[in-house]
Amino acid sequence: MTAPAERRNGGTAVPATDGVVPAADGAASVGSLLSDAERVLAAGGIAEPRREALMLWAAVTRTSPGHAWLQREVVAGEDDRVGFAAAVARRAHGAPVAYAAGTAAFRSIELAVDSRVLIPRPETEGLVQHVLDWCRAHNRWGVAVDIGTGSGCIALSLAAEGAFDRVIGTDLSLEALAVARSNLDAVAPRTPVTLRHGDLLWAIGQERADVVVSNPPYVSADEWSAMDAGVRDYEPRLALVGGVDGLAHLRGVLRLARSRLREGGLLALELDCRRAGDVLADARALGWASARVEFDLFGRERYLLATWGT
Repeated sequence: MTAPAERRNGGTAVPATDGVVPAADGAASVGSLLSDAERVLAAGGIAEPRREALMLWAAVTRTSPGHAWLQREVVAGEDDRVGFAAAVARRAHGAPVAYAAGTAAFRSIELAVDSRVLIPRPETEGLVQHVLDWCRAHNRWGVAVDIGTGSGCIALSLAAEGAFDRVIGTDLSLEALAVARSNLDAVAPRTPVTLRHGDLLWAIGQERADVVVSNPPYVSADEWSAMDAGVRDYEPRLALVGGVDGLAHLRGVLRLARSRLREGGLLALELDCRRAGDVLADARALGWASARVEFDLFGRERYLLATWGT
């Protein structure tokens, strides 16, 4: 598909919208914009263009799809028209919905996302819930470290919902950390959050934590090559591929966390369900005697939870 030309809006280059933006008189209802967007998305091969048009409008305007439908007779504002047009154009040319809209909801917070970071998934929301449940049950908060923070979804959710003294987010990607810093400024949780550049737990030096949590890269190189183009062509490979067998980063965290957790502290990891048994065996071989695997909301083996020491 030929890429659209760009037009100018206040000196900013905005992707052409294949007819989604109304004529210069500016009078266009939400409903007419949605109808035009549906046609553009259908022409781009999107399977459910009406539903996705509503989703994109809701994301761009920070409302709900239901609200968008109820407001379809209302004349849309200029900023909303321009933002929606750009989002529709990106989606019609293959970008995932979250990247097209530039935003993703995660638990109680809204995050800016783009191709520098992974799109947050529901499974990772479950990982955060396991950490919060454990901390409440043990009345233990202290310091939490999120390895491979990406957009900051885990670190910021823990800071927003928990009672930690501090939360630290680390990432090997400076580009990802730039996104996380932007989200930190926007969310502004009361709990202090610091972001550090570095691989695994090396970024925290010899500091000790009460919780180490991570959604590390856990896809094998071959699996990444066979992934859907919406993932493979847009989401960062660095955040997805965990070596030849998908286990390199998980094993690194299992080794390093032993010397970074305070006595009885929690390690919580998101896993590929196909290799959960292998990760559990590795954990126990490394001395994580309490390690166990928990299921996600789809009934798949998804999380490793373990405490270090007595």
